[in-house]
Amino acid sequence: MWTSLSFRFPLILLLCVAIAPHRSLQAASHDRRALKELSATQIATLVSQKDPLQQLDHTNPSSHLSRILIPRVSGTANNTLVKDYIISTLRKLNWHIQEDNFTDTTPLGKKPFTNVIATKDPKASRRIILAAHFDSKYFSTEEFLGATDSAASCAMMLDLAEALDPLLEKRKKAQEAGEAVDDDVADTTLQLVFFDGEEAFVSWTDTDSIYGARHLAAKWQETYVTNDKQRLLGNPMTELSTIEHLVLLDLLGAPNPLIRSYFIDTAWLFDAMASVERRLGESGAFTYGNEKSMAPGKWKSYFRKRTKEDSNLGYMGDDHVPFLQRGVSVLHVITEPFPAVWHTPRDDASALDFPTMRRWNIMLRVFMSEYLNLSPEEVKTTRADEQNASKRSEAELSHGS
Repeated sequence: MWTSLSFRFPLILLLCVAIAPHRSLQAASHDRRALKELSATQIATLVSQKDPLQQLDHTNPSSHLSRILIPRVSGTANNTLVKDYIISTLRKLNWHIQEDNFTDTTPLGKKPFTNVIATKDPKASRRIILAAHFDSKYFSTEEFLGATDSAASCAMMLDLAEALDPLLEKRKKAQEAGEAVDDDVADTTLQLVFFDGEEAFVSWTDTDSIYGARHLAAKWQETYVTNDKQRLLGNPMTELSTIEHLVLLDLLGAPNPLIRSYFIDTAWLFDAMASVERRLGESGAFTYGNEKSMAPGKWKSYFRKRTKEDSNLGYMGDDHVPFLQRGVSVLHVITEPFPAVWHTPRDDASALDFPTMRRWNIMLRVFMSEYLNLSPEEVKTTRADEQNASKRSEAELSHGS
């Protein structure tokens, strides 16, 4: 991704992003709505049901983060290893997997790319997308791990799928049985997109960057949906038009991030995520080990306060751009300023902060549960689950000390 206005992106694309319509016939219309807030008991269940750090622990060789945190430049064997790991993890949950394979021309010649699209319910007529890129940047002189860019985000997405899958499954079965569900989100599913080829091979331009996002957005714009639920909605619909919102994660995992609201039409979603943060912080859910800065009254918000003077900001190049240009509603969750380790060899495991990653993980769980109106208390825990949770809490304390 880029921020410089002077040389890293053509002015014509900058203007296109800045004036791109945020609602169009191509994009699903799902305007601001009130999200049903989880109760304190529901939040406690959701936070404790599955250890928020187990799969983000780089010292555990079997964690999601460890399996992703390797050099994984597009077109390499390591890239395929990471792609296959993402797919196998989600297939174990019986999510529907699509591999968007294509070849594109880069400054270093033709390269293969594969976007991974995982959908909980492919028959749903609408979807909210949570996305991140899984490739790492190419450097000719050194290997680059890209811990914040964006291995941590990908690991968080896999953990989120595992944490919410029982709730999504229960809601799906209830819907199939004809039981009453919230009409506002009754037919909205969660879809995870792992973009390949976000990074430039040489320098960021409109042709040497976001290879996967550019390909998928163009493909979905021309692909008409075929399932019965979507056909019943009337006019022919493209895959692009069934997206309610695209939530893009990038450069997360380092301590003290700052997130701003980039687009007016998703300011309400930004506020909803900030509300989740506030309620979790005040409840003590961020407290972790000996990390005092996460305690109630001590923690500081990751979200910049919005003002009445806020306007659409079109200068941030990232995987959301091709979708934004086609009218898709975007919530861009990226820290600005970028982490100090950005595009340096120091963007390795040492750049990641356990309390920060844990905080992001539980915030995403609550935010997405409230968006989809899931009910965490409906998942029952066994005595073995409780014992395992106790052991994990002890392990967390040792990390924090």
